[in-house]
Formats: sequence, C-alpha cells, structure tokens
Amino acid sequence: MNDFKKITESTSLYDHLEEKSTRQLLKDINTEDKTVAYAVEKAIPAIEKLVDKIVQKLSSKGRLFYLGAGTSGRLGILDASECPPTFGVSPELVIALIAGGDQAIRNAVENAEDDENQAWRDLEEYHITTDDMVIGIAASGTTPYVVGGLKKCQENGISTGGITCNPKSPLAEFSDFPIEVVVGPEFVTGSSRMKAGTAQKMVLNMISTSTMIKLGRVKGNKMIDMQLSNAKLVERGTRLIMEETSLSAQEAELILRKHGSVRAALKNLKN
Repeated sequence: MNDFKKITESTSLYDHLEEKSTRQLLKDINTEDKTVAYAVEKAIPAIEKLVDKIVQKLSSKGRLFYLGAGTSGRLGILDASECPPTFGVSPELVIALIAGGDQAIRNAVENAEDDENQAWRDLEEYHITTDDMVIGIAASGTTPYVVGGLKKCQENGISTGGITCNPKSPLAEFSDFPIEVVVGPEFVTGSSRMKAGTAQKMVLNMISTSTMIKLGRVKGNKMIDMQLSNAKLVERGTRLIMEETSLSAQEAELILRKHGSVRAALKNLKN
C-alpha cells in the first residue's frame, strides 16, 4: 500500500470557482460528469465478476449486504431499498448498513465511520454467514467502518466486494472482487459526493439490476414482480398485461389487482 494515493482528494482542475458565472459553473460540472460513464466502462470486467458471484450467492439462499458511511452509505441504502418495490424481492435479500445507524441517513454522525469494528457488530446482528455476500462502498477506499468490516468478513470466510474511486486502496485489499472506478479530482476539491458518488450510483444500478435480471425478476424488459404500491405502478402493471394479452384496460387492472403482481396475473391467464 506504499504507492496508494487518494486521487479523490487531489486538487480540482478548476480554480477561482467563486468568480465564475452560474452558466460556467454548470458547464464545468457537466464537463466533469461526462467523464464518469467512461470510467465506469473500464470497470465492467470487474463488475461482471462481482455480479456473477452475487447471483451465485443469492441463488443459494444467501443475502447481499452493503456497507458504507456518509454519501456511500446512503447510496447503498437507496439501492437496497429500491429492490423490493422494483423486483418484488424480500427486504431481507439486499440489506444496506450505514455507519452511525439509521440516524446517519439524514444527518452526519460524528466519528461513526472511524470505528473499524462496528460494521462487523452490525453484520452479526443479522447473523451473517458464509452463504452471504458483503460489498463495501467507500469513495476513498479507506473508511475504517467499511474496511474493517470487509477484513473481518474475509477472516470469517465471507465473500467480499468493494466499490471505490481510488486504485490500490485498503478497501480493494480486503475485497475478493474489487471495483475501482477512477474518476479523478472532484470539481470542488475532495467533494466525493459529486463524480465519485455518481460513479458509485451507476455501479450499484448495474449490480442490482443485472443481478435481479439473472435471478429471473425481469421478463423481456418488464418488471413483472414489482410491488403495486401506488397508482402509477398499478397503471404500469395494467399496461404490461395489456401488452401481453388481448385484455382491455379494465379487465387487465381487475386481474392484476386480484393476483397482486404482473407475473401472477399472466401465469393465471395461461392456465
């Protein structure tokens, strides 16, 4: 780790920001944002290996855990919380843990991320086993909460992955499947909620979406297991059934509400 450097803390390529016009600020931020997708593209081979491992674990009754602090932790929570309504899976399948607990979702909790033993204690509350998979998320790749959690997982034979924006980091050292998306210096020096956060969100989208597709939670390109938790989703489900059948909107909605999901409704119609 002697050659490790926090690129995410490097000085911005832009200066005198307070002197720029609003238009120039927005254009410069957008210029930097455009580079993120290309950085993610370079990491696709690593993401592929991680996804295949996750699918293997979840297919064998395992669970997926995210570990993070601050912005990284909140991104993990966002991704995990969207899996049940989008793909109809149990909230216990993808679980996100953040340093400082639930109160840290909205407000920073002082020193929460500095305890290298807390993540393992948090995982133990869920009775973590070798059937499960744990992914650490940390732009810096050095967050003690995350790195300590991954290290303890490895010591206990639990498969680990990591998402970071610095190469050769401690997080990668304790990740069986490290993903390094090097996006370079932030527009505002050290503000890793920007490009690094965008990169992490993109990678998490890729991981959860491709995993759920591989687990059979999408048919064609449709979310046939989504929860019908609001009018918009009922309307979407109704439209999906109409596209697959010759039913009217009224008939499709009726059978959708009766069976509770697009998958169940279509299955019943075929029987």
